[in-house]
Parts: sequence; C-alpha cells; structure tokens
Amino acid sequence: MTRRQTKLILNVLFYVVLAVSLLIFIFPFLWMILASFKTQAQITAYPPQWVFQPTLRNYVEVFAGQQFVQFIWNSLVIAAGATFFGLVLGLPAAYSIARYKQSGLGMTILVARIVPGITFLIPWFILFTRVGIVDTLPALILTHMLVTMPFVVWVMIAFFEGIPAELVEAARVDGCTEQYAFLRVVLPISGPGIITSSILAFVFSWNNFMFSVILTGARTKTLPVAIFNFLSYSEINWGGLMAAAVIITLPILVIAMVTQKYIIRGLTAGAVKG
Repeated sequence: MTRRQTKLILNVLFYVVLAVSLLIFIFPFLWMILASFKTQAQITAYPPQWVFQPTLRNYVEVFAGQQFVQFIWNSLVIAAGATFFGLVLGLPAAYSIARYKQSGLGMTILVARIVPGITFLIPWFILFTRVGIVDTLPALILTHMLVTMPFVVWVMIAFFEGIPAELVEAARVDGCTEQYAFLRVVLPISGPGIITSSILAFVFSWNNFMFSVILTGARTKTLPVAIFNFLSYSEINWGGLMAAAVIITLPILVIAMVTQKYIIRGLTAGAVKG
C-alpha cells in the first residue's frame, strides 16, 4: 500500500468518525424539532414515524395558551440585565486581579462560582421577602449575577493578563489615570474577550432554572420554568414540550452560529501570552 493510499484511507476514516460523532450530538436536537411538528400519538408511536403530516398546533398552543411571549420577555430582560451588570462589575474586577496579581480575590470569586447555587437560595429568599422584591425582575437579575459575574471575571482574567503592561504604562505617561487607561486603552482591544464572556454569560443566565423556579411567580416566570406547564400528574404534553424546547433553544443556537468566530477568538486570545 502506497503512502497516498494510506493517507486516503485515513482521511476517509476521519470523516466517517466525524460524521458519526456529529450525528450523535445533532440527533437529539433534530428529534426535538421533528417532534414539535407531530401530534401526541405520532410522538409516542412505536416504531417512530419518520414520515408524517406536520402540524403547527403545538406552537399555537405554546403562544396562544401558555403566554410564552411574556415568558420570553422575562427571560430576555433577566439574562440581558444579569449580563450587563456582570460586565459592569466583572470587567474592572478581572482587570484588577490580572494587573495587580490579586489571587486571593480571584479565588474568592471562583469559590462563589463553584459553590452550589442552592446554598444561596434560602438567604436570597429571606432577604428578598423582607425587602418585598420576591417575584420581581430585579430580584432575578441579582441572583443570576451569581452566575454571570464570576464567569466574566474568570474569562477576562486570562485575557487581560495577555495584554502587554507597556500599553497601560504608555497611557499613564501620556497623562491618563488608571481608570481612564482601562476605559480608553484596555477595553477597546479586549473586544473578542468581552463578546465571548457576554455571550456565554447570557446563555448561562437564559438557561438557569434553579434560581427562577424558587424566586419567580406568575408575573416573572422564565422559559425554563414555564416548561413545567406541559407536565401534569396524569400526562406529559410531549408536543407542547418539544415546541417550547425549540423556542428556548433556537435563540441561543442562532446567537452561537452568528458569533462563533468571536467566541473562538475570545477563548483562545488569552491562551497565548507574551
């Protein structure tokens, strides 16, 4: 066997393994999309029905009968607010940790991220009850910052450590204060990292279930919690459940596809220093 034939066989094997791997990961998502256009009987049929008459009844039920427009708005406001305030607090914290080698502060923030979220639920609930902000969007934004802010900090620490200190020193020589140099020099060249941390923080907040299921009510229910509407004691509405899952997943999938180059650039930018 010649070298060319060996290379051809290896390439074929590589693409076969790649195709199988992609199929394994994509198949559940494709199944979810197909099931969202089926009736309850078609979804539960065995063997599975691959050829069927599509129906939009599940999506009509989701939007007309379950107030999903309100749930989408709640999730959007909470995720955007938690991401915004996570950036406002997390970017200066990450820069300070990276520039002044504040490993203790960085470890404290990391511990806050590692500790199970349920640890904070009872204190948050008692505090919010006494203040009177349970079942409000500000309360959910504050709790979701426990997810977004530590993530922003730890993504941006590595990125800021990769920025040459000479740039900041040059700005200081020109008369900039430390804060002004951070705003006008460091942040503009940190775009990929900021975009990456923003997108991933938004995704984590959008998908968060535990905080929302305890601290929300009818007015502030988010999409992950709203899925419970399709579960009952006697029956699971699989069609509505699949349609709701597609609605939850689709915005994040679109964002990931549109911004994937920024995510890759941001995650790799802080990996090489010097």
